[in-house]
Amino acid sequence: MKHILILGAGMSSGTLIRYLEQQAPAYGWKISVGDRDLALAKQKTNPPTRIFPVDTAHTDQLEAEISGADLVISLLPARFHPLVAIACLKLGKSLVTASYESPEMKKMAEDVKAKGLLFLNECGLDPGIDHMSAMQVIDRIRDEGHRLTGFESFTGGLVAPGSDDNPWHYKFSWNPTNVVLAGWPGPAKFIQCGKLKYIPYTRLFRRTEFMDIDGFGRFEGYANRDSLQYIEKYNLQGIETIYRGTLRRPGFSQAWNIFVQLGATDNSYVMENSGAMTHREFINSFLYYHPSDSVEVKLYRAFHIDQDSPLVEMLEWLDIFSNEQVGIAYGTPAQMLEAILGKKWKLQPEDKDLVVMWHKFSYLDKVTGKTINLTSSMGLTGEDSGHTAMAKTVGLPLGIAAKLILTGRLNLTGLYIPTIREIYSPLLEELSAAGITFTEKVLN
Repeated sequence: MKHILILGAGMSSGTLIRYLEQQAPAYGWKISVGDRDLALAKQKTNPPTRIFPVDTAHTDQLEAEISGADLVISLLPARFHPLVAIACLKLGKSLVTASYESPEMKKMAEDVKAKGLLFLNECGLDPGIDHMSAMQVIDRIRDEGHRLTGFESFTGGLVAPGSDDNPWHYKFSWNPTNVVLAGWPGPAKFIQCGKLKYIPYTRLFRRTEFMDIDGFGRFEGYANRDSLQYIEKYNLQGIETIYRGTLRRPGFSQAWNIFVQLGATDNSYVMENSGAMTHREFINSFLYYHPSDSVEVKLYRAFHIDQDSPLVEMLEWLDIFSNEQVGIAYGTPAQMLEAILGKKWKLQPEDKDLVVMWHKFSYLDKVTGKTINLTSSMGLTGEDSGHTAMAKTVGLPLGIAAKLILTGRLNLTGLYIPTIREIYSPLLEELSAAGITFTEKVLN
């Protein structure tokens, strides 16, 4: 009986656990799920799945759990992956994660291969499905003899129409901290028409572009931190344009930029007396002093916002001017803002989220020499707040990868991300059967 150990039962774990529980009887698998919150782990699992408390500070307990597993899947916060990886390496266990491959993990590459193990990272949504869907098209373009000249890629986790009952058209469907700290401290780096480009954090949310995704509407995209790293990941040396970004509904970035310019997304210092602050006092702490002007007036004047601007509705809808306490002691500005937003952007039980992904490939046709622009897009709507599209697109690739490894269909050793055919082909095939499909469209 093969034993699968899942570490972490957070927002993205539900679909992964459900998938493996459904597969377990046919393959004779045993599943254990560990989290520091046992109630959360119990909520995500069904018998006979075993749950247990996990504390990363207790390495002996962590190693004891890992020693009894045949495969480890870590959904812990990314900072704990090296700790888990070291234990897996020591105990001879393969590991799968949805997180970015860290420098610490890369240093283990030779030892992982020498021990005959597979460490597969970046096997979720973004990173994960973005790699697989992009490389499938890039490899096809190359196989046909064309020359790729440009690659752009955008992903967004939002709310579905019908659940976007707020002027931001946004709610948290994944780690709120990552949303608040998006792009911080910068800069964003990419290549456009052969030229290196940089966008400082202070200008990131005013440098956006728009795109339409068939069936899902119009979106705006802002640049991710470092698009240049994908040159090596995708073997795109010499490419003239490479740009990766995040999708939001139009208007989001302009409004979010107010918090950026205000200083409310800074995560580098702790605010004095933060435990006693109200929402209103938090906003006021960044504004100039005036003996009679209200906080609202000072904010709108500081950012030249007219009273009839849509920005007014967006800001006031968040209750940032209320006298409710933030509820965070010793908080950084970013942590304080996250707490305020969490009260309004929390998915309600009946809410459905939306995951969208959009790639653009530009290449020179080998016969005509003309530039062809091809898009590939995907959109997926969640079932409800408990079974989100985000959880499905993060969890299913992990679950499928686990099945491929345990059934011997993925016979690789070493450190990998899913950018090679041996990994992405069977994964995309099963993802497609589960409703995660891409639609291609030639623009010219």
